[in-house]
Amino acid sequence: MQVILLERVAKLGQMGEVVDVKPGYARNFLLPQGKALTASKANIEGFEAQKAQLEAQNLETKKEAEAMAEKLGGQQFIVIRSASDAGALYGSVTTRDAADVATAEGFTIDRKQVALVDPIKNLGLHDLTVRLHPEVECTITLNVARSTEEAELQASGKSIQELAAEAEAEAEFEIAELFDDIGAAAEDDDDLAEAAGVETADDAEAETKDDA
Repeated sequence: MQVILLERVAKLGQMGEVVDVKPGYARNFLLPQGKALTASKANIEGFEAQKAQLEAQNLETKKEAEAMAEKLGGQQFIVIRSASDAGALYGSVTTRDAADVATAEGFTIDRKQVALVDPIKNLGLHDLTVRLHPEVECTITLNVARSTEEAELQASGKSIQELAAEAEAEAEFEIAELFDDIGAAAEDDDDLAEAAGVETADDAEAETKDDA
């Protein structure tokens, strides 16, 4: 099926080109989204008559998109989700979530502008492409974490595995300190008992050996 493009379409062609596409692609994507018209004689003549106007409109929207890309590109947005200790999400983060969190921060984008091959299913930093115009795109980062504190640590460059290892090491250190404190307290009790002339368990054991 032949269509005439009303704007640049990636991997297909530039505005004004007549290209061959699959009928389903034309009916389900290009035509309903206003990206192309069927390449009939009337449509081609109509395009030629409006070509200058369409090119001017495209240039204006491109400039607006470039200005938006300068502000949006490189931004990092925090998405809070529940997840397992291994970092697997109980659910997933989608293009809609990306669009919502960016919009909440003052950047109006549609989920259809966000390129995501597969839903995000793990904690961490995930780069996504946002197509603001057929000729303009930028990259944003989603910082998917279980809390704002965890997001800040991830933003500093620590992975979920490193965070888990640090938490485990901290827990082991606290347990070791607890046992040290218990041992120190027991020694203090023995010292106090000896100072008061009270027989300690060690003294009793020593006397039993001497009697034997």
